[in-house]
Amino acid sequence: MSRISPLQKARAAYQPKLPVALRNGAAVKVNEGAPTTSAGDVEAIAKLFPNTFGSPALTFETAAEKGSFAPINVGVILSGGQAPGGHNVVSGIYDGLKSLNADCRIYGFLKGPDGLVKSEAMELTDEIIDAHRNTGGFDMIGSGRTKLETEEQFLAAKKSCEERGITALVIIGGDDSNTNACVLAEFFKANNIGINVIGCPKTIDGDLKNEWIETSFGFDTACRVYSEVIGNVERDANSAKKYWHFIKLMGRSASHIALECALQTQPNIAIISEEVAAKKMTLGEIVDQIANVVAARAAKKLNFGVALIPEGLIEFVPEIKVLIAELNELLAANDAKLADLDAAAKAEFAAANLQTNSAAVFKSLPAGIQNQLCNDRDPHGNVQVSLIETEKMLAEMVKGRLKEMKAEGKYDGKFSTQVHFFGYEGRCAAPSNYDADYCYSLGYNAAALIGAGRTGYMSLVRNTTLPADQWIAGGIPITMMMNMERRHGADKPVIRKALVELDGAPFKYFASKRDEWAIETSFVYPGPIQYFGPSEVCDQITWTLALEKGAK
Repeated sequence: MSRISPLQKARAAYQPKLPVALRNGAAVKVNEGAPTTSAGDVEAIAKLFPNTFGSPALTFETAAEKGSFAPINVGVILSGGQAPGGHNVVSGIYDGLKSLNADCRIYGFLKGPDGLVKSEAMELTDEIIDAHRNTGGFDMIGSGRTKLETEEQFLAAKKSCEERGITALVIIGGDDSNTNACVLAEFFKANNIGINVIGCPKTIDGDLKNEWIETSFGFDTACRVYSEVIGNVERDANSAKKYWHFIKLMGRSASHIALECALQTQPNIAIISEEVAAKKMTLGEIVDQIANVVAARAAKKLNFGVALIPEGLIEFVPEIKVLIAELNELLAANDAKLADLDAAAKAEFAAANLQTNSAAVFKSLPAGIQNQLCNDRDPHGNVQVSLIETEKMLAEMVKGRLKEMKAEGKYDGKFSTQVHFFGYEGRCAAPSNYDADYCYSLGYNAAALIGAGRTGYMSLVRNTTLPADQWIAGGIPITMMMNMERRHGADKPVIRKALVELDGAPFKYFASKRDEWAIETSFVYPGPIQYFGPSEVCDQITWTLALEKGAK
């Protein structure tokens, strides 16, 4: 047996909390609500999902009698990017199914949906499950990003399940992964294939939520990991008093992570992409905003600070969106001509051939960013935005602006920078108590949905700002969260991403404090995740969830 750390050993003994409805097992009394609709494009979604659309929302109560359940075989898939707590979801499914019938068998498909299509799986046993309880990562069975969208894939999935006698699948993932679950559930039901499909809400980005789904699992832990390191950087900045730290954080499509980490650590600057888009801020305005804070602190002899930047910021700046679209077209149309040129020559070609406004924006960018925009392309020929070092770009552009301000007599200080990207460090951390409890409950609840014979549902556990005795278990139809979006030139049904709401309580609280945090050194140092000790230290919830639910 490989060596494990003392913390792993202690965490293995932790028994996660469950909602009251699930404490006597996954056999539950099911209460049905009214028929549901979709998040948007109701007619189109109803037409695409005639067999699963309109199903009622469900809540569970403890069953008066357990009832008799025949043993079933269930498949489990971890899909998309890793998120803390995934193993606890699988553990919850396992324990929940065994509570229905000890002879139930659970198979984990390897490397995500690809394992389902290629029929690569392993049976999960007591020994495997027990070794992964309350641990981070997805290494139990691995993950992947294969998109399930063709009839050939659906039939391959059917064959993979039938080979193992599987009559239910649980797909654990984010919005795209749960869209997979919804499409697969519809296909199976439309073709009278006896395989039910359940989804579980996962993504550290925090953008899979709505009035029913309070949060996606992994968000709590990842933000605590990032906030610990941001706090460490803040302490270092306040000690050395000579560096401005520009920190890029994960979150390409939404800024929930940046906002939550700002609420936890109170940095001098935190850019929220959704606000940039709403105000149609130019890149120059963002640079000016940061430079003005640097200058104001320098006037107080505070030549240091911390700025948080969301990973996807650049896509929210209107002029950059236009630039990227034009670059995609220009470079694709001249692919052969540019094939043998180096990055600098490609950038020179782009600057000479872009439309006037985009050319001006392009020339204003640091040379390294110009090269990245021209060189780093995905298989479709598009700019790989996630690879652009936005933190370096802003640090360099602010430096240039401060030089101008100094010449104008508007700035008198020193400006030295350090740049960081905190990303993968948070995705596989050992789950916080919140995520350990929440994930285990989501998995156990998924087993209850399977036991109730449901398909096309997402596992639901809410009221998590309150003690577990008051948590509500149940499920909502995945179609309830869907709308149509343009993807790769075609309209596709997808789960609507939840962006930061500028009129929501978390952003409004942040907005009320940021001017104070900008000028004063109001840093907060959260420290590492705590698992043992007083409840107020170990069982915290995110500021985002607390503010949304009026708990702060």
